[in-house]
Amino acid sequence: MTTEELRRLIDVIVQEVTAAGARPKGLCRCHSVVDDCCPDRLRGVFEAGATRVGLHAAGGAPASVASMIDHTLLRPDATRQEIEVLCREAAQFKFATVCVNPTWVATCARRLAGSGVAVCTVVGFPLGATTADVKGYETRRTIFDGAREVDMVINVGALKSGDLHTVERDIEAVTTPCRDCGVVSKVIIEAALLTDDEKVAACNLAKAAGADYVKTSTGFGPGGATVADVALMRRVVGAEMGVKAAGGIRDLDALKAMVAAGATRVGASAGVKILQQARVDQAAGGATTSS
Repeated sequence: MTTEELRRLIDVIVQEVTAAGARPKGLCRCHSVVDDCCPDRLRGVFEAGATRVGLHAAGGAPASVASMIDHTLLRPDATRQEIEVLCREAAQFKFATVCVNPTWVATCARRLAGSGVAVCTVVGFPLGATTADVKGYETRRTIFDGAREVDMVINVGALKSGDLHTVERDIEAVTTPCRDCGVVSKVIIEAALLTDDEKVAACNLAKAAGADYVKTSTGFGPGGATVADVALMRRVVGAEMGVKAAGGIRDLDALKAMVAAGATRVGASAGVKILQQARVDQAAGGATTSS
């Protein structure tokens, strides 16, 4: 298979996965969604003769990779020195944002002023079990401190209880002030705690509440992002919303798989390592092309 044929094949996969409407299909072997959502799709690319999957959906260049990454440090024991290093790295490598706990938003906003890197923070994190009015206040406060993107955790218990009205109000408590202030809102559904039907419901509620993104995970739950969950979420929200994959994305190959499944943003604490791998990958590709 030629390089051009491989690129066309990857394009077809990306286009199908990110299509807004799902076609009725059989169930896949690994979980109860449809059979075009799982790692088998990428496996087919390799079985067709590929030895490497390029990040074609994100442009492939290191700058394009960096612009997809929320450079993340959400550990509760993160120190000021570590946060300052995070900001320096983000400014140097031009990541989309730094993603930090609310207590560090003002510090990061000062450090990154004029850098082109935004500050992202979290609300109701990591359990999502605070009340809607508290999440609303937390959102407004972080925006005041300089946050330009807010990742909120849904009320998982309410969703699993079937109380969809409470979940939608919970999300709206965050999306409304974000929208009023021109701030990006992302809704963390904590997919590892949900059934597939609950994931679909959570994504639909986030869409109804006017969120800009849905996000897979906090990184503090029982599991992180999976290709299957990203593909399911993309299928539910369609092309109008972003999908952020977060939790356990530690290298370039993992990022590529999430992008192929439909992710448009990735949260990772290993952003520098991923970008370094992208540069090596690009250099290797350039060498192959010129030979």
